[in-house]
Amino acid sequence: MLTREDNELLVRVGPGTAMGKLMRLYWIPFLLAKDVAADGQPYRVRLLGEDLVAFRDSSGKVGLVDQACAHRGAPLLFGRNEDGGIRCVYHGWKFSTTGSVQEMPAEPANSPMLKKVKLKAYPVQERNGVLWTYMGPDEVPPPLPSMEWNMVPQENVHVSLRIQECNWLQALEGEIDSAHAAILHGRVDSGGSIDQWKQAADLAPKFEVVQHDAGIHIASRRKLEGEKNYIRVNQFLMPFWTLVPPFSQYPELSGHAWVPMDDEHTLCVMFSYHPTQPMYEKTLKVFKEGHNGRESAHASEGSFEKRPVTEPYHTYWSRYNRANAYGYSWDMAQKYNAGMPGLWLQDAACQSGVAAIYDRTKENLGTSDSGVARTRRVLLEATKKLAAQEQRPVSTTDPDKFLVRAISITIPEGGDWMAQGKDFMQAKLGQGFGYQP
Repeated sequence: MLTREDNELLVRVGPGTAMGKLMRLYWIPFLLAKDVAADGQPYRVRLLGEDLVAFRDSSGKVGLVDQACAHRGAPLLFGRNEDGGIRCVYHGWKFSTTGSVQEMPAEPANSPMLKKVKLKAYPVQERNGVLWTYMGPDEVPPPLPSMEWNMVPQENVHVSLRIQECNWLQALEGEIDSAHAAILHGRVDSGGSIDQWKQAADLAPKFEVVQHDAGIHIASRRKLEGEKNYIRVNQFLMPFWTLVPPFSQYPELSGHAWVPMDDEHTLCVMFSYHPTQPMYEKTLKVFKEGHNGRESAHASEGSFEKRPVTEPYHTYWSRYNRANAYGYSWDMAQKYNAGMPGLWLQDAACQSGVAAIYDRTKENLGTSDSGVARTRRVLLEATKKLAAQEQRPVSTTDPDKFLVRAISITIPEGGDWMAQGKDFMQAKLGQGFGYQP
């Protein structure tokens, strides 16, 4: 349980907030590179409570700038993206990707405003099909984090985006809580593949939590036959990352960046990847198309509803949401533990279904919530140290702190998973799992 004050501290992310200041110290993945074409349609974005527009200029460089023209506030979403800049349709003021003014057609040629006026702009880097931005105070941003999923060959990874209608922390907490997986995602008749997962053999795992420089190892220990333990170690990485271990049939690593759009909406950047080989064709097909009308862990390409271009992330709003019960039906609930058609829908319904920001003073946490409780403490400590002492987490400046993997290993009963899993939890580009998932 959190106090009301600490809950507010964690969930508020706008400019000037304690959590917002912490988030702005990190690079943020915010869009897929394919969403902005050179001299193409600008794309409306909202990040940490700020309304922005992304566009790719004639040379291929991506800009992320204030959505409102610096002249009289006309929407730059309608701007003409042409000849190396974005031109406001109202009076023709034109801006570069860095926010500098290039032209003011209705003003004198020697107007001092040409040098004085500056549109708010954030630096953007593009890596392996993903656009990242830094919204922090440093003129020279830190290096991009060494996230393995964004550094393997592109054929080894699948990335999807979707909007979830809840606070970022509610969504994040769902993925570091591995106690729910076999229960929420199982079937009433125990006849599905999920019911055959190793974790389904022990629904009361023991949790062990270890803090490290970039975040937290959250291990669940389950009993198996033959005096063995099945260990799954999920990862929380500052400030909004979660990593999920592989499964045995089609092993791949996966996870999310739970990027706050604002206090009540989250951009869910999901990635699944194999460290050494292209993604399995069967897996990719399920990710992109779903399976028998059901969603996988990724939002399928046909699961989005059309929204006006004036809405932030207009291409990534799901047709499944709180307003239509995430596709829930009583008939479906007679077969599946949760009556929603697919994995991420079941998670989203539990994380978002009651309120966009849940009152955590009403919670009653148990031993299975050890990872959730520790994550909250780590975030609270980081925000308070930044506010009181201007002390930044070490991971803000050291990109290699993010070279971490989630693991799923089988060890002798009572064995030391930290010792036996240490090397496996270190991501090494170009190297495999190091064990049989």
